[in-house]
Amino acid sequence: MKRIEMEVSGGCQCGAVRYHATAMLENSHLCHCRMCQKASGNIFAALVAAPDDALSWTRAKPSVWKSSELVERGFCANCGTPLFFHHLENGRTNLMIGSLDDPHAFSPLANTCTENMVAWFDTITGIENTGATEDNGADWAAAIKESSNQHPDHDTTSWAVRRRDG
Repeated sequence: MKRIEMEVSGGCQCGAVRYHATAMLENSHLCHCRMCQKASGNIFAALVAAPDDALSWTRAKPSVWKSSELVERGFCANCGTPLFFHHLENGRTNLMIGSLDDPHAFSPLANTCTENMVAWFDTITGIENTGATEDNGADWAAAIKESSNQHPDHDTTSWAVRRRDG
């Protein structure tokens, strides 16, 4: 797997947890295994790896849950954002592509664990792309954007994290 020296940053939705990597691996992929489906709350997990020696946590550290004897998964304890999949023995951390500040930089190169791929996966590129129009919630989308507590897609020197209730 090719190592690419580059600067990458990302973090959770609320900004409580942020990371920085100085290198990435050429392994961006969609994992369809049942554990990744459950961990991401989606039909697949979009992942790309950083070598462990190139990854640092720049604001707080994620909470970790050991999903098997070989794997731990990281997430923000405040907002719940899934952040990574880490195999305990291979020296790399697979970051959730959606947690990157620039998720466009890593288009998937492969589908893995396809025995669990949902039957309709191959049809999603053919469905209608409605965008935000008045008929499908443009006002709602604007109201959400105006009142958003989401951290911006870049590092900040300070950020007032709004803690979850309870």
